[in-house]
Amino acid sequence: MLFRSESHVADIAEGRANELIWLLEHPPLYTSGTSGRTTDLLDPRFPIFESGRGGQLTYHGPGQRVAYVMLDLKRRRPDVRAYVASLEEWIIRTLAAFNVRGERREDRVGVWVARPDKGKGFEDKIAAIGVRLRRWVSFHGIAINVEPKLSHFQGIVACGVTDPRYGVTSLADLGLTASMTDVDIALR
Repeated sequence: MLFRSESHVADIAEGRANELIWLLEHPPLYTSGTSGRTTDLLDPRFPIFESGRGGQLTYHGPGQRVAYVMLDLKRRRPDVRAYVASLEEWIIRTLAAFNVRGERREDRVGVWVARPDKGKGFEDKIAAIGVRLRRWVSFHGIAINVEPKLSHFQGIVACGVTDPRYGVTSLADLGLTASMTDVDIALR
């Protein structure tokens, strides 16, 4: 049976369904959010999916833990900025379980790690966030790079970031061996 996130979100809003956090891996693909630009697709080596979430282009694929988060924010705090900050904090705490210091940035969405091994001021994105709300119920969510092929990000301008000091990394790229199960346990 194919899961329909939009109908589930509507059911949550109407009180007919429970909230849900769904952990998965996608086959290789690029997704485009509402701010996505076709000029950011540099090498269309994978299918592109217009997702309707916030944000620009990103890559999803094997080795990346994606979490679809469907929560009724009316039950908590109907504040989009606070919600995004809570997703960032969830990722930061998850990374801390692997002794990785993830950080948020005021000028960039997602979670970043400093890379002094690449030079002063260099940082890499280890996790992306792209959300959408309908009737204060969230959907879409986060993606944490566990061990994806980082070369797959080279087919796009990932999240619209063009500054050469900012790249993409993963737990494996940082020298850590963590399985998806390990990451799922830390997320839970």
